[in-house]
Amino acid sequence: MAAHNKVTRKPARKSARKTAGRATSTARRKRGAKTTISKRWSQRVTKESDALDLKHGVFKQTSAKKIASSLKKSAEQSTRRKSGAYRSALSMLTFYITRAGKTLPKTERSRLERAKLELKHQFGRD
Repeated sequence: MAAHNKVTRKPARKSARKTAGRATSTARRKRGAKTTISKRWSQRVTKESDALDLKHGVFKQTSAKKIASSLKKSAEQSTRRKSGAYRSALSMLTFYITRAGKTLPKTERSRLERAKLELKHQFGRD
């Protein structure tokens, strides 16, 4: 008869994990868009940076010359930049390359590296 009264319990540790996991997912749902913004801070920087007001899709353009000229135009027109136009444009380009990291395809990385050289040429910093 003693065998019939045996009660099986789940370890407290596992149930605590489930509760914590549920609380986290509930909190994420309540926050909504804020989670997306905080996870993609680098995207927000390229859109809302004090350095430049960039044209949409500037880094996705097909030629290094177009990328450089767009960055130059944005840098020269920006009133919110803290340093010179060349420095602002180059720092934004470098920031984009750095943040993309290993996920940036080699062809795109080489195009952006060529855009750096072209930017230098367009500003007459040869």
